[in-house]
Amino acid sequence: MSRMPGQIARRSLLLAGLTAPLAACGVTRREEGGPERLRMMIPNKPGGGYDETGRAAVKTLEDADLTARFEVFNVTGASGTVAMAQLINNAEATDLMMTMGLGVVGAVRTNKSDATVGRATPIAQLIEDAEAIYVPADSPFATIDDLVTAWTKDPGKVSVGGGSSPGGPDHLFPMQLAQALDIPARQVSYTPYDGGGDMLPALLGGKVDIAASGATEFDKEVEEGQLRVLAVSGAKAVEGLDAPTLKQSDIDLEFTNWRGIIGPPGLPADRQAEFIELLTTMHDEPAWGEVLKLRQWTDRFVTGDDFGTFLQEQDTRVETTLKELGLV
Repeated sequence: MSRMPGQIARRSLLLAGLTAPLAACGVTRREEGGPERLRMMIPNKPGGGYDETGRAAVKTLEDADLTARFEVFNVTGASGTVAMAQLINNAEATDLMMTMGLGVVGAVRTNKSDATVGRATPIAQLIEDAEAIYVPADSPFATIDDLVTAWTKDPGKVSVGGGSSPGGPDHLFPMQLAQALDIPARQVSYTPYDGGGDMLPALLGGKVDIAASGATEFDKEVEEGQLRVLAVSGAKAVEGLDAPTLKQSDIDLEFTNWRGIIGPPGLPADRQAEFIELLTTMHDEPAWGEVLKLRQWTDRFVTGDDFGTFLQEQDTRVETTLKELGLV
Protein backbone atom coordinates (compact mmCIF):
# COMPACT_ATOMS: atom_id res chain seq x y z
CA MET A 1 0.00 0.00 0.00
CA SER A 2 1.82 3.08 -1.20
CA ARG A 3 1.34 6.47 -2.73
CA MET A 4 1.32 7.13 -6.47
CA PRO A 5 4.78 8.03 -7.86
CA GLY A 6 3.81 11.49 -9.15
CA GLN A 7 2.30 12.50 -5.87
CA ILE A 8 5.28 11.12 -3.94
CA ALA A 9 7.69 13.19 -6.01
CA ARG A 10 5.75 16.41 -5.45
CA ARG A 11 5.35 15.73 -1.73
CA SER A 12 9.05 14.86 -1.34
CA LEU A 13 10.09 18.26 -2.66
CA LEU A 14 7.76 20.04 -0.26
CA LEU A 15 8.55 17.90 2.78
CA ALA A 16 12.27 18.43 2.31
CA GLY A 17 11.69 22.09 3.09
CA LEU A 18 9.17 21.58 5.88
CA THR A 19 11.06 19.03 7.93
CA ALA A 20 14.44 20.78 8.12
CA PRO A 21 14.23 22.30 11.62
CA LEU A 22 17.23 24.63 11.34
CA ALA A 23 16.08 26.11 8.07
CA ALA A 24 12.94 27.51 9.69
CA CYS A 25 14.60 28.96 12.79
CA GLY A 26 15.79 32.52 13.19
CA VAL A 27 15.85 33.42 9.52
CA THR A 28 15.57 37.14 8.85
CA ARG A 29 13.40 37.61 5.76
CA ARG A 30 12.56 41.27 6.30
CA GLU A 31 14.14 43.74 8.67
CA GLU A 32 11.28 46.26 8.73
CA GLY A 33 7.55 45.77 9.14
CA GLY A 34 5.68 42.94 10.80
CA PRO A 35 6.56 41.52 14.21
CA GLU A 36 10.16 42.09 15.26
CA ARG A 37 10.50 38.58 16.63
CA LEU A 38 8.16 35.60 16.95
CA ARG A 39 8.47 32.15 18.45
CA MET A 40 6.48 28.99 17.69
CA MET A 41 6.47 26.30 20.36
CA ILE A 42 5.79 22.72 19.25
CA PRO A 43 4.40 20.42 22.00
CA ASN A 44 6.07 17.21 20.84
CA LYS A 45 9.19 15.86 19.13
CA PRO A 46 10.18 16.70 15.55
CA GLY A 47 8.28 14.60 13.03
CA GLY A 48 4.91 14.55 14.77
CA GLY A 49 1.70 16.14 13.54
CA TYR A 50 2.06 19.33 15.59
CA ASP A 51 5.63 19.70 14.39
CA GLU A 52 4.63 19.26 10.75
CA THR A 53 1.78 21.76 11.06
CA GLY A 54 3.80 24.38 12.92
CA ARG A 55 6.79 24.20 10.61
CA ALA A 56 4.58 24.28 7.51
CA ALA A 57 2.90 27.45 8.79
CA VAL A 58 6.23 29.08 9.67
CA LYS A 59 7.77 28.24 6.30
CA THR A 60 4.78 29.75 4.52
CA LEU A 61 5.06 32.90 6.64
CA GLU A 62 8.79 33.25 6.04
CA ASP A 63 8.72 32.47 2.35
CA ALA A 64 6.05 35.13 1.85
CA ASP A 65 8.12 37.69 3.83
CA LEU A 66 5.31 38.03 6.36
CA THR A 67 7.63 37.86 9.39
CA ALA A 68 10.98 39.41 10.18
CA ARG A 69 12.23 36.44 12.16
CA PHE A 70 10.67 33.21 13.46
CA GLU A 71 12.13 30.72 15.93
CA VAL A 72 10.65 27.22 16.09
CA PHE A 73 11.40 25.03 19.11
CA ASN A 74 10.10 21.73 20.47
CA VAL A 75 9.08 21.17 24.09
CA THR A 76 8.41 17.52 24.90
CA GLY A 77 6.82 15.74 27.82
CA ALA A 78 3.46 14.25 28.86
CA SER A 79 2.03 14.43 25.32
CA GLY A 80 1.94 18.21 25.27
CA THR A 81 1.14 18.94 28.92
CA VAL A 82 4.66 20.22 29.64
CA ALA A 83 4.51 22.61 26.69
CA MET A 84 1.01 23.75 27.63
CA ALA A 85 2.15 24.51 31.19
CA GLN A 86 5.11 26.44 29.81
CA LEU A 87 2.78 28.51 27.62
CA ILE A 88 0.42 29.26 30.50
CA ASN A 89 3.34 30.25 32.73
CA ASN A 90 4.59 32.73 30.12
CA ALA A 91 1.68 35.12 30.42
CA GLU A 92 3.82 38.15 29.60
CA ALA A 93 5.33 36.67 26.41
CA THR A 94 3.84 38.67 23.56
CA ASP A 95 6.06 37.01 20.95
CA LEU A 96 5.01 33.42 21.62
CA MET A 97 2.53 31.08 19.91
CA MET A 98 2.02 27.32 20.20
CA THR A 99 0.75 24.71 17.81
CA MET A 100 -1.77 22.39 19.46
CA GLY A 101 -4.78 20.18 18.87
CA LEU A 102 -7.08 17.56 20.30
CA GLY A 103 -4.17 15.55 21.69
CA VAL A 104 -3.01 18.40 23.92
CA VAL A 105 -6.55 18.93 25.20
CA GLY A 106 -6.74 15.26 26.20
CA ALA A 107 -3.25 15.13 27.70
CA VAL A 108 -3.92 18.10 29.97
CA ARG A 109 -7.11 16.50 31.25
CA THR A 110 -5.55 13.07 31.71
CA ASN A 111 -2.60 14.52 33.62
CA LYS A 112 -4.96 16.60 35.78
CA SER A 113 -3.05 19.76 34.90
CA ASP A 114 -4.55 23.19 35.47
CA ALA A 115 -2.94 24.41 32.23
CA THR A 116 -6.22 23.98 30.36
CA VAL A 117 -6.96 25.43 26.93
CA GLY A 118 -9.54 27.77 28.41
CA ARG A 119 -6.71 29.76 29.99
CA ALA A 120 -4.85 30.30 26.69
CA THR A 121 -5.54 32.99 24.11
CA PRO A 122 -7.24 31.54 21.02
CA ILE A 123 -5.66 32.59 17.74
CA ALA A 124 -6.63 30.27 14.90
CA GLN A 125 -7.72 26.76 14.06
CA LEU A 126 -5.87 25.72 10.90
CA ILE A 127 -6.67 22.24 9.68
CA GLU A 128 -8.59 19.04 10.12
CA ASP A 129 -7.05 15.64 9.42
CA ALA A 130 -8.26 12.06 9.18
CA GLU A 131 -6.74 9.32 11.33
CA ALA A 132 -5.50 5.96 10.04
CA ILE A 133 -4.82 2.46 11.31
CA TYR A 134 -1.17 1.50 10.65
CA VAL A 135 0.51 -1.90 10.82
CA PRO A 136 4.09 -3.01 10.11
CA ALA A 137 4.74 -4.43 6.66
CA ASP A 138 4.98 -7.98 8.04
CA SER A 139 1.76 -7.75 10.08
CA PRO A 140 -0.64 -10.71 9.83
CA PHE A 141 -3.41 -8.13 9.35
CA ALA A 142 -3.49 -7.67 5.59
CA THR A 143 -6.84 -5.83 5.60
CA ILE A 144 -9.10 -4.04 8.04
CA ASP A 145 -11.36 -7.10 7.96
CA ASP A 146 -8.48 -9.23 9.25
CA LEU A 147 -8.04 -6.84 12.15
CA VAL A 148 -11.75 -6.73 12.94
CA THR A 149 -11.93 -10.54 13.03
CA ALA A 150 -8.98 -10.89 15.41
CA TRP A 151 -9.89 -7.91 17.59
CA THR A 152 -13.51 -8.86 18.14
CA LYS A 153 -12.55 -12.47 18.86
CA ASP A 154 -10.03 -11.57 21.59
CA PRO A 155 -9.68 -7.81 22.24
CA GLY A 156 -6.88 -8.21 24.77
CA LYS A 157 -4.58 -9.91 22.28
CA VAL A 158 -4.44 -6.91 19.93
CA SER A 159 -2.18 -4.19 21.32
CA VAL A 160 -2.81 -0.64 20.13
CA GLY A 161 -0.35 2.26 20.14
CA GLY A 162 -0.90 5.96 19.60
CA GLY A 163 1.01 9.20 19.77
CA SER A 164 -1.30 10.83 22.31
CA SER A 165 -2.36 10.40 25.91
CA PRO A 166 -5.87 9.19 26.77
CA GLY A 167 -8.29 11.80 25.48
CA GLY A 168 -6.13 12.66 22.47
CA PRO A 169 -7.00 11.72 18.86
CA ASP A 170 -4.78 8.63 18.68
CA HIS A 171 -6.56 7.35 21.80
CA LEU A 172 -10.13 8.47 21.10
CA PHE A 173 -10.08 7.09 17.57
CA PRO A 174 -9.30 3.43 18.42
CA MET A 175 -11.62 3.65 21.43
CA GLN A 176 -14.48 4.82 19.24
CA LEU A 177 -13.54 2.24 16.62
CA ALA A 178 -13.73 -0.45 19.31
CA GLN A 179 -17.15 0.82 20.38
CA ALA A 180 -18.32 0.69 16.75
CA LEU A 181 -17.24 -2.97 16.73
CA ASP A 182 -19.02 -3.67 20.05
CA ILE A 183 -15.71 -4.11 21.86
CA PRO A 184 -15.88 -2.71 25.41
CA ALA A 185 -13.49 0.24 25.68
CA ARG A 186 -12.02 -1.13 28.91
CA GLN A 187 -10.86 -4.24 27.01
CA VAL A 188 -8.77 -2.21 24.55
CA SER A 189 -5.04 -2.60 25.22
CA TYR A 190 -3.80 0.91 24.46
CA THR A 191 -0.26 2.21 24.99
CA PRO A 192 0.29 5.98 24.75
CA TYR A 193 3.48 7.51 23.33
CA ASP A 194 4.68 11.10 23.41
CA GLY A 195 3.87 11.92 19.81
CA GLY A 196 4.25 10.05 16.53
CA GLY A 197 8.03 10.28 16.72
CA ASP A 198 8.04 8.07 19.83
CA MET A 199 5.26 5.78 18.65
CA LEU A 200 6.81 4.87 15.28
CA PRO A 201 9.78 2.80 16.57
CA ALA A 202 7.42 0.96 18.94
CA LEU A 203 5.21 -0.04 16.01
CA LEU A 204 8.13 -1.01 13.78
CA GLY A 205 9.75 -2.88 16.67
CA GLY A 206 6.68 -5.00 17.36
CA LYS A 207 5.88 -3.49 20.76
CA VAL A 208 2.33 -2.84 19.54
CA ASP A 209 0.33 -4.68 16.86
CA ILE A 210 -1.45 -1.70 15.34
CA ALA A 211 -1.24 2.06 15.74
CA ALA A 212 -3.52 5.04 15.27
CA SER A 213 -2.11 8.26 13.86
CA GLY A 214 -2.73 10.96 11.28
CA ALA A 215 -3.47 9.61 7.81
CA THR A 216 -0.53 11.45 6.27
CA GLU A 217 1.88 11.40 9.21
CA PHE A 218 4.00 8.45 8.08
CA ASP A 219 4.05 8.88 4.31
CA LYS A 220 7.76 8.15 4.10
CA GLU A 221 7.45 4.84 5.95
CA VAL A 222 4.43 3.83 3.87
CA GLU A 223 6.22 4.79 0.66
CA GLU A 224 9.29 2.79 1.67
CA GLY A 225 7.20 -0.27 2.49
CA GLN A 226 7.87 -0.26 6.23
CA LEU A 227 4.23 0.37 7.12
CA ARG A 228 0.83 -0.38 5.64
CA VAL A 229 -2.45 1.45 6.17
CA LEU A 230 -5.51 -0.70 6.79
CA ALA A 231 -8.12 2.07 6.73
CA VAL A 232 -8.62 5.82 7.16
CA SER A 233 -11.20 7.46 9.38
CA GLY A 234 -12.45 10.38 7.29
CA ALA A 235 -15.44 10.71 5.01
CA LYS A 236 -13.28 10.25 1.92
CA ALA A 237 -10.37 8.01 0.98
CA VAL A 238 -6.98 9.72 1.03
CA GLU A 239 -5.84 10.44 -2.52
CA GLY A 240 -2.94 8.26 -3.57
CA LEU A 241 -3.22 6.00 -0.54
CA ASP A 242 -4.37 2.45 -1.17
CA ALA A 243 -6.64 2.19 1.86
CA PRO A 244 -10.44 2.31 2.25
CA THR A 245 -12.43 4.46 4.63
CA LEU A 246 -14.04 2.74 7.59
CA LYS A 247 -17.48 3.28 6.09
CA GLN A 248 -16.33 1.67 2.85
CA SER A 249 -15.41 -1.29 5.05
CA ASP A 250 -18.93 -1.39 6.56
CA ILE A 251 -17.81 0.16 9.85
CA ASP A 252 -20.11 2.99 10.90
CA LEU A 253 -17.56 5.54 12.08
CA GLU A 254 -16.05 8.83 10.90
CA PHE A 255 -13.39 10.55 12.98
CA THR A 256 -11.19 13.58 12.36
CA ASN A 257 -8.46 15.37 14.30
CA TRP A 258 -7.74 19.12 14.21
CA ARG A 259 -4.81 21.45 14.84
CA GLY A 260 -4.54 25.14 15.57
CA ILE A 261 -2.48 27.87 17.21
CA ILE A 262 -2.92 29.51 20.61
CA GLY A 263 -1.09 32.19 22.59
CA PRO A 264 -0.29 32.74 26.28
CA PRO A 265 -3.02 33.85 28.69
CA GLY A 266 -3.60 37.57 28.95
CA LEU A 267 -2.23 38.30 25.48
CA PRO A 268 -3.20 41.95 24.79
CA ALA A 269 -6.16 42.26 22.44
CA ASP A 270 -4.18 44.28 19.92
CA ARG A 271 -1.42 41.63 19.86
CA GLN A 272 -3.99 38.85 19.46
CA ALA A 273 -5.45 40.82 16.54
CA GLU A 274 -1.98 41.12 14.98
CA PHE A 275 -1.45 37.36 15.24
CA ILE A 276 -4.88 36.67 13.74
CA GLU A 277 -4.18 39.07 10.87
CA LEU A 278 -0.79 37.46 10.28
CA LEU A 279 -2.24 33.95 10.12
CA THR A 280 -5.17 35.11 8.00
CA THR A 281 -2.72 36.51 5.47
CA MET A 282 -0.77 33.24 5.60
CA HIS A 283 -3.98 31.27 5.09
CA ASP A 284 -4.70 33.24 1.92
CA GLU A 285 -1.25 32.58 0.46
CA PRO A 286 -1.28 30.18 -2.54
CA ALA A 287 1.65 28.35 -0.92
CA TRP A 288 -0.52 27.44 2.08
CA GLY A 289 -3.18 26.10 -0.28
CA GLU A 290 -0.50 23.92 -1.85
CA VAL A 291 0.51 22.63 1.58
CA LEU A 292 -3.10 21.68 2.32
CA LYS A 293 -3.42 19.96 -1.04
CA LEU A 294 -0.20 17.97 -0.86
CA ARG A 295 -0.65 16.93 2.76
CA GLN A 296 -4.38 16.35 2.19
CA TRP A 297 -5.27 18.40 5.23
CA THR A 298 -8.80 19.79 5.27
CA ASP A 299 -8.97 23.58 5.61
CA ARG A 300 -10.75 24.52 8.87
CA PHE A 301 -9.65 28.11 9.36
CA VAL A 302 -11.42 29.72 12.34
CA THR A 303 -10.06 32.61 14.39
CA GLY A 304 -10.41 34.50 17.65
CA ASP A 305 -13.55 34.12 19.75
CA ASP A 306 -15.05 31.53 17.40
CA PHE A 307 -11.95 29.38 17.84
CA GLY A 308 -12.13 29.99 21.60
CA THR A 309 -15.70 28.67 21.68
CA PHE A 310 -14.60 25.61 19.71
CA LEU A 311 -11.74 24.99 22.18
CA GLN A 312 -14.12 25.07 25.12
CA GLU A 313 -16.45 22.63 23.36
CA GLN A 314 -13.55 20.27 22.66
CA ASP A 315 -12.36 20.49 26.27
CA THR A 316 -15.83 19.55 27.51
CA ARG A 317 -16.08 16.74 24.94
CA VAL A 318 -12.77 15.23 26.04
CA GLU A 319 -13.53 15.55 29.76
CA THR A 320 -16.90 13.85 29.27
CA THR A 321 -15.40 11.00 27.23
CA LEU A 322 -12.63 10.39 29.76
CA LYS A 323 -15.15 10.27 32.57
CA GLU A 324 -17.21 7.72 30.62
CA LEU A 325 -14.07 5.59 30.27
CA GLY A 326 -13.25 6.02 33.95
CA LEU A 327 -9.93 7.72 33.17
CA VAL A 328 -10.45 10.94 35.15
